Amino acid sequence: MESGSLYERLLGETTDERLRHLAINTAIVGFILHVLACLLHQYELLEIPGLNTFVDSYLDALYTPFSIILAYEVYELIRAIPESFSVSIGKQFEVMSLVVVRDMFKNLADVDATSAVSVDQDVALIALEALAFVVLFFTALYFRRVTKTTNHDEEASENVNRFIQQKKTLACVLVVVYALLALYSFTTWSTSTMNGEGDLSRTVFFLDFFTFLILSDIMILLVSYKHIVDFTQLARNTGFVLSTVTIRVGIGTPGFTGAALFILAAVLAGCVLRLSLIELPEVSPVDVDTSTLGVSSS
Repeated sequence: MESGSLYERLLGETTDERLRHLAINTAIVGFILHVLACLLHQYELLEIPGLNTFVDSYLDALYTPFSIILAYEVYELIRAIPESFSVSIGKQFEVMSLVVVRDMFKNLADVDATSAVSVDQDVALIALEALAFVVLFFTALYFRRVTKTTNHDEEASENVNRFIQQKKTLACVLVVVYALLALYSFTTWSTSTMNGEGDLSRTVFFLDFFTFLILSDIMILLVSYKHIVDFTQLARNTGFVLSTVTIRVGIGTPGFTGAALFILAAVLAGCVLRLSLIELPEVSPVDVDTSTLGVSSS
């Protein structure tokens, strides 16, 4: 099977549309079932060891639909890889903004009103996460605006077309890794939950996925060296990889430090993108010769 045909089967428009409808319908059903479980738990009709912490607040029910929507958005992130580096990086910040919102719902549900010190700490963390969400969301919108207004050549060279095909092949590999990671993460999380050790943490799935995403970004960066000779683009792509690494570290870091790392990653990527759009004035050959010879302009 040709790589183009495989890409269409795994990441084509038809597959994307089907998965989108499936994600939305599953999110609605999952939300309703989770709310019913919370209702049954409130009236002491549902007592499952290991799951009580997931149904003791109605805010916990928000975690289910957001997790399903996030799964689809990660798929969309993989689909964006062949388009351009900027588009895929912008999609990363869209995904991370939803991850932060999901964490905020979890933290709001876990606020303990019986301890003033605990409440103060929880509210401070939620406030920083809210700031992180705003910064991530703004960065995602900025990337989307820039990538939509950027002019692309109608006719791409043979090397560029080959590079796009290589990125499509990489996206196909990554979507298979994504499916295997999702299955593995759900299985291990379910087993831990039944044993009373489960936790609603962003490290589940996302920590491992962003590790593979970094590897794919580095691979794209290295392959792009064959087709890009402009230092600005090379520096820009390197900065984007650095922001992805910062996100990966933030995912594995709980509390205030993790939220601060998300903000740092967004600011870094936004600044790198903005700097890459600055057009420096060209130096004319006459100016170069004059400066080289040390001739005075007076």
